Amino acid sequence: MPSSRVFLVVVDNSPELRAALRFACRRARASDGQVALLRVIEPAEYQHFASIGNLMREEARQEAETLLNRLAGDVNAVSGHLPVLHVREGEPREELLAVIAEEPSISVLVLAADPGSKGPGPLVTALTGKYMGKLRIPVTIVPGNLTDEQIDQIT
Repeated sequence: MPSSRVFLVVVDNSPELRAALRFACRRARASDGQVALLRVIEPAEYQHFASIGNLMREEARQEAETLLNRLAGDVNAVSGHLPVLHVREGEPREELLAVIAEEPSISVLVLAADPGSKGPGPLVTALTGKYMGKLRIPVTIVPGNLTDEQIDQIT
C-alpha cells in the first residue's frame, strides 16, 4: 500500500496534461505515494429534451471512465500504484475545489501550465489568483512543455 501522500491531477484535454501526469507519477513513486485522477464532465449545453440531455450525460461519463481507466495503466507503470479515480459533473474549478475539500488524503495538486501566449490556463490562473485561499494543500505547477526526460531529471 502507498503512503498517505496523494498527488491529484486534473484530467482534461490539454496537451500539457502529459507533463502534470508524468510529474505526479514520478513524485508519487519517489515518495511511495499515490496518484489520484479527476475528470470533470461539464454539463451538456443542449438540454431541451431531458432524454437527450441524459443520454449525452451518460455518454460523457462513459468516455470519462474509459479515459481514466486507460490512464490508470500508464500511472501504474510509472508510479508503481494504481490511481484513485474521480469523475464529477459540473464546473471544473468548483468540482476540483470540492474534491480537495471532501478527500482529506489528497496532499498535493499537480497542474501543468500552458506555455503558449494565451496564458497558463484557466485552472492555473484561478488557483494561483483569487481561489488560492480556498485550497488546503500546496499546488505544484509544471511547465507544460517539459519533456519526459526533463521531468525525470527534476523528480
